[in-house]
Amino acid sequence: MRRYRQFQLVAATVLALSSASYAEESARTPQAPESPVSIVGLTVEPVEIVLHAASRQQQLLVTAKRADGKLFDVTRQAEIKLDGDAIAKLSGTTLVGQRDGLAVLTVSAGGQSVQKEVRVLGFDRYPPVHFALDIVPVLSKLGCNSGGCHGKASGQNGFKLSVFGFDPVADYDAIVKQARGRRVFPSSPIRSLILAKPSGGVPHGGGVRLARDSLDYQLFAEWVDQGMPVGDESAARLTGLRVSPQERELAPGGQQQILATALYSDGSQRDVSSAALYSGNAPQVAEVDARGLIRCGQAPGEAAVTVNYMGQVAAVQVQSPRTGGPSPYPELPVQNEIDSLVWAKLRKMGLVPSELADDAAFLRRSTLDCLGTLPTPSEVRAFLADTTIDKRAKWIDRLLARDEYADYWTLKWADILLVDREKLGERGAFELHRWLRQQFAANRPYDQWVRELITAAGDSSKSGPVNFYRAADTPDALARSVSQAFLGVRVECAQCHHHPFEKWSQEDYYSFAGFFNGLERKPIAKDRMLVFHAGYREMPIPDSSVKVSARGLDAPVSPRLTAADPRVVLAEWMTSPDNPWFARLVVNRLWKHYLGRGLVEAEDDLRSTNPPTNPVLLDDLARRLVESKFDLKAVMRLIMNSRTYQLSSRHTENNHDDEQNFSSYNVKRLPAEPLLDAISSVTGVPELFPGRPSGTPAIALWDNRLPSYFLEIFGRPERTSPCECARSSDPTMTQVLHLMNAPEVEAKVAHPSGKVAGLIESGATEEQIVEELCLAAIGRYPTPQHKAAARSLFASSSPREAAEDFLWTLLNSYDFLFIK
Repeated sequence: MRRYRQFQLVAATVLALSSASYAEESARTPQAPESPVSIVGLTVEPVEIVLHAASRQQQLLVTAKRADGKLFDVTRQAEIKLDGDAIAKLSGTTLVGQRDGLAVLTVSAGGQSVQKEVRVLGFDRYPPVHFALDIVPVLSKLGCNSGGCHGKASGQNGFKLSVFGFDPVADYDAIVKQARGRRVFPSSPIRSLILAKPSGGVPHGGGVRLARDSLDYQLFAEWVDQGMPVGDESAARLTGLRVSPQERELAPGGQQQILATALYSDGSQRDVSSAALYSGNAPQVAEVDARGLIRCGQAPGEAAVTVNYMGQVAAVQVQSPRTGGPSPYPELPVQNEIDSLVWAKLRKMGLVPSELADDAAFLRRSTLDCLGTLPTPSEVRAFLADTTIDKRAKWIDRLLARDEYADYWTLKWADILLVDREKLGERGAFELHRWLRQQFAANRPYDQWVRELITAAGDSSKSGPVNFYRAADTPDALARSVSQAFLGVRVECAQCHHHPFEKWSQEDYYSFAGFFNGLERKPIAKDRMLVFHAGYREMPIPDSSVKVSARGLDAPVSPRLTAADPRVVLAEWMTSPDNPWFARLVVNRLWKHYLGRGLVEAEDDLRSTNPPTNPVLLDDLARRLVESKFDLKAVMRLIMNSRTYQLSSRHTENNHDDEQNFSSYNVKRLPAEPLLDAISSVTGVPELFPGRPSGTPAIALWDNRLPSYFLEIFGRPERTSPCECARSSDPTMTQVLHLMNAPEVEAKVAHPSGKVAGLIESGATEEQIVEELCLAAIGRYPTPQHKAAARSLFASSSPREAAEDFLWTLLNSYDFLFIK
């Protein structure tokens, strides 16, 4: 390889790794803070302020109302005064009780003022402390029972707590009874290790976690002083969590305090704003601290903040629109219903979409997205020369009718359904892959083939879907795979404990797994297995005497459950138009595939604390899928025909930092198999796979274990998880070096029967060669920059060497490696 080519490759691969080099980003100036606004109303939460001995503090939430009706948080800007500081005191924006009595709270902001009565009750004596209700939440807040500390499987330094505190009985035993009781010292509570270590009195690997002047420290000391009571069994149970606000629009740089209230079975409630755990899903939009204070950044978008308190979960939705957007907002062209819903959201967020992508970008994008295949030079020429108004819609119809459609979408679903030769055997993997391809080739309704898959039984060598039950061979493994693959519900955490970010319990998990309890697998020959359901039986919860009936997630037990095969009940419940997840998950998968980001992200994580960025659009797509009788092509056609899908990937000054609302097309790297096929297509030299006919494209391979270093380093998954995240799409240095130096790619470029050799032998001119290679690799005619680079190469090398160098540079370019 000559030095010139090496220089070209370095330049090209640096370009390939930097998508930012493509976007035409204008200078970004920080948003100016909003000028003071007129306040026309003021509210203070909670409505009634009562400080009980069991709940000795109360976070305040002060909300102002503007003349236009918008609400914003002024908790930290308001003037807060307390008349009766002997009764209660202010610690920042939190009220702390001092002794029984009444006090008056006065809150003022922007010329508005509100007064509230503060009642303090039961401070004459400390009430009995309940271990599960009072102590365990403190352990959770301090992180003591997290997976990285004493909550991990092996514990920490001989002290093990249940992860997230979901086994208070075991935690009580570990603190009070284990280690010869040395962790607690009733005669001198402050000398107890459970207090001395986290407060810094004794060296502690986790550092100081508990301030000695805090209410939590006082609570712990009181519990030890009371003799470490377990707590009254008849005490009120925690039943729910309420947050305020549930949704709020914030300006860039704005703040919002969260008020979290625990609800109990006796109707009582307690402020847990300082005890709850907070996490956000979009730190570029908004972050949240340990006290529940949300801070917005400068990027427009949405964030969901999850609030977790002892297994009860709630979410706060934050929207941060772009300020200083165009006024009036422009009228935008609409190509179908999708655009109307996306434009409405963009208008709300102060964002304006990019221009329409040109024909060349649309052609390459749609062909790769739909088929995993490049358009040919002749297809590019014909499409760019076509002047008919509806040529894009006609092209989309042609794509959906081509054979490659079945190949590519079978590949995608083979990943999700874990079609792995190592697990299923050669015959099993082949049969399941072949059956999947038949479903996509016939465009069989999605609900129908899922029902067949879920209820499959028989000989694995004769029935493709039966092999699905060889990939996951236990009821709980099947519960995890099926719930994530077809419902977008990740229940695996509930296998051992209550899900930390959702409502799912162990009972929910094993009830769902119960549909597969009794499923039998009998080997009948080499690489053959008979799969059948031996009849319904209840599902035991491990390490307990409890058995649960099979039922769908968040669904009642079906009266038809005693049928011979309960999977029939499961399949009917799953594929019902009323199922809250089934249709929404698959349309979200399709949206993610075509638009580069899900309406819910990750695409298979449809939990209540991870809401969609455009819920109206997600619901509309799900409704249309159901109305089309689960015709996946109908939804794909709708998506590709939308102007939203056809937008340019070039950002504008207005939408340069929008990552959620589809104001421009999200650039994607080609997946491993389409990329290898694209190199073969552009060079004119097919890849040879062991045991497969010459010319077999990588997207059509059923065997995911065929040796291919190229596919491995470019992200081919091992198919051990139904999560699509198992397929890596991130550029790596290994990929860069491989493209620069791979002898097999160089051999394709210089192949005597390849495209370059054919062009040279045909007597093509320099201009014709450059045009043909650009059309083949990047789907467009060469730009002046391409032509200038080619002239330099052809001036210093033989025509063949120059053409090879030019093609190699194209193969390493951003325009080739990415869909944009």
